[in-house]
Amino acid sequence: MKTAYYKNKKIWITGASSGIGRAMAIELSRLGAYLILSSRSKEKLEETQSLLQYPDHSEIISLDIADTQAIDQITDQVLASLQIDMLINNAGISQRSLTMDTDMKVYQQLMKVNFFGVIHMSKIVLRQMIDRKSGHVVTITSVNGKLGSYMKSGYAASKHALHGFFDSLRAEIDGSGVDITLVTPGYVRTPISVNALTKDGSPQGTMDENTNKGIPVDRFAKKLLKQIAKRKAEIAITGKIEALGLLLKRIWPSMLRKLTAGRKEA
Repeated sequence: MKTAYYKNKKIWITGASSGIGRAMAIELSRLGAYLILSSRSKEKLEETQSLLQYPDHSEIISLDIADTQAIDQITDQVLASLQIDMLINNAGISQRSLTMDTDMKVYQQLMKVNFFGVIHMSKIVLRQMIDRKSGHVVTITSVNGKLGSYMKSGYAASKHALHGFFDSLRAEIDGSGVDITLVTPGYVRTPISVNALTKDGSPQGTMDENTNKGIPVDRFAKKLLKQIAKRKAEIAITGKIEALGLLLKRIWPSMLRKLTAGRKEA
């Protein structure tokens, strides 16, 4: 991969303590980027930082993406001292519960983390990018941002909302010099299903079978960064099952509904 696109760029990654965020940080460090690593857990961020090729070319900032006041305060502080070239919105949480059993507080938490926190932070960082006519905002959504599935109604809703928001934003800032990229991963081998919220808001605590069989996260990160460097508007990296689902959603939605009805891992 050509390193020119990332070398010496200041890249802020949310959700950098594990999974896709950690894997992207490791690869971006190898490619010469300066990294700002964020998540709620300082201890896990330190673990991520210790895995970087150039740990001294990075910094850690604890941030709860569901905390509006923290986003305002911390983002303003960072932008006062750094010019952010790329924001990677990766922080997020999934769900595993039937709609009629799920407490409304779970839906509210999913939207706070997956949608409101993401767009809030993006708007603040975008002001600086638009002012200097340069920048790139990358948002990790999901195949569930394109199609719904069993026991993921709140998660799918939050990811659908991201697609609607950033597609609209892209149209509004066309010609500004700022790129908007949406990423729709399929199954990637990360702890996302372990941490997924159940009906009362407690974590599921176990790995889904399809997630466990998903694309290895380091391989996913390398593929993704190659595509981001091409400044694509939307990127899908999936396995065969998810790719088929996306295709059926476009050309044969009734068949997709039949295939996914009642399937916990659809």
